[in-house]
Amino acid sequence: MLIALTSMAGKKESATKGVSLADQRKAEYIFVEAQNQKNKGNFDAFYELLSHAHSIDSGNTAVSFYMGMCLLKMNNTTKERCEQGLALMKEHFEAQPEDMYETTFYSDANMQLGDPEEALRAIKLLNEHNPNRLELQVRLAEAYSRSGNYEQSNETLDSIAHLFGDNIQITAGKISNYEAMNDSIGALNEMRHLLYQAPENADYNISMGNMFMHYGMTDSAFHYLDLAQKYEPDNGTVYLARADFYNQLGDSAGYEQQIYNALTAQQLDLEDKLDVLLGYIRQHLAVEDTTQRINDLFTVLIQQHPHEHSIHQLYSEYLYAKEDIKGAIEQLGYSLDVNPTDADGWRNMVILNMLDDNYAGAVKASEKALEYNPNHLDLRRYVAGCYYQMKEYDKAIEAYQKTLAMVDSTDLETRAEILTGMGDIYSEMKDDEKCIEYYESALALDPINSGALNNYAYFLAQRGRDLDHAEQMSALALKYEPENVNYIDTYAWVFFAKKDYAKALEQIKRLVDKEDNEVVLEHYGDILWFNGEKEAAIEQWTKALENDKDNELLQRKVKNKTYYEK
Repeated sequence: MLIALTSMAGKKESATKGVSLADQRKAEYIFVEAQNQKNKGNFDAFYELLSHAHSIDSGNTAVSFYMGMCLLKMNNTTKERCEQGLALMKEHFEAQPEDMYETTFYSDANMQLGDPEEALRAIKLLNEHNPNRLELQVRLAEAYSRSGNYEQSNETLDSIAHLFGDNIQITAGKISNYEAMNDSIGALNEMRHLLYQAPENADYNISMGNMFMHYGMTDSAFHYLDLAQKYEPDNGTVYLARADFYNQLGDSAGYEQQIYNALTAQQLDLEDKLDVLLGYIRQHLAVEDTTQRINDLFTVLIQQHPHEHSIHQLYSEYLYAKEDIKGAIEQLGYSLDVNPTDADGWRNMVILNMLDDNYAGAVKASEKALEYNPNHLDLRRYVAGCYYQMKEYDKAIEAYQKTLAMVDSTDLETRAEILTGMGDIYSEMKDDEKCIEYYESALALDPINSGALNNYAYFLAQRGRDLDHAEQMSALALKYEPENVNYIDTYAWVFFAKKDYAKALEQIKRLVDKEDNEVVLEHYGDILWFNGEKEAAIEQWTKALENDKDNELLQRKVKNKTYYEK
């Protein structure tokens, strides 16, 4: 791109009408500097410099072209900008139609923006200046087709075949054109022509079978699949084609058998097998199939490829989708045994253990992962979170401190999140002063950190301290995440702490149909109680107790049918 831009600076006319030679050179100099800014990733500066160069010498079509490209690629570009961009690019196209990159881009832009005739004109002119270039011939055929000139497209494809040899892509293009013209005979004859040149080519026979199936001629379709299998008996693609045919015919037994044959075929690549299995899994998950067949297929694949981590990884994802967390952990473990440097795999292993409430297992997995990925911040943060859940607060603080030491001093958002986590831990440790210190430090770095705002507000509400400030912070957190269940609960709880029970009820009711978390349900019950709805309060406490059976305070509330302070 840089070479192309540099060469373009000298491609305009030697003298632009009304512009001095000094200004022309100045514009070229600014254009080169624009290139440098673009190369550094400073795209705003790139466009500003282009605009400045264009204001000095509007006849420099190279500058006009790249200004037009910028207008097309802007975020939230408008119809007017697109039209202006194409007009600027057209200036260079008309002046230098032989330029390969620029004319190709101009043609593509017109095609994408709904002017196939102009796209065709541009690519035709480029072909005239660069005859018999394969990539341009292919583009010309496509431009003819997309502009509705299907016969000319086929003529161009015939020229390509004459110059460079026939192949399945050329045939596919011609077939597509025939189908657009509703000429099924022409489409079939085209495929026959290709097959005549290589009658024992399995892929060509499969393509012929697909065509007959497309036209509803099932006997002929299966005939050509039989020929494909005869010529290449171990070609797994044949089984895939058969499976698709049986699926279209609604023959589930035939479909199942062909899927099995494809997955056990020796000549089908593992990547293709995994794609087949993934599609098969999606189909059966969609109908909530709970049979053993998918597990059996995974067993077959693992027997064929015992050391392929990708099979175990897909199996783990499938088991997770089936809500078999322990099975998912087991299979992911096999994957990581084979590929122990997989940071994303370890991250998923930690998360799966956390979902299984096995925080000790999550810590163990994190520590193992960090042996291979010592600078992985997320894994270190997970260690701290797990220790927090295990109520090993000193270890959690230590883990957070190690993580904080690794974070770049300019990454204020991440540092604020870690400081918030440390504030949460000190809140649980009842060290109020340190809790406030860390929340304040987090907000000093990132004043709109919604997590820090919410957690600090909840802490103050729980302690009954500085409730006006708590309300302000809670409202601000909700402004940034208005549908966050925890933030709505905090906002309601702040009003409860302020004894504004009507507002507390108004807020907590927003969660009635969204959340069955025991904390929210208990809060809902408490707020209902102080609004005089005591039977409804007991009902919510009872629901909360179902989710948290060991909660002694809830047990007392439900048993004695009265409110108790925490």
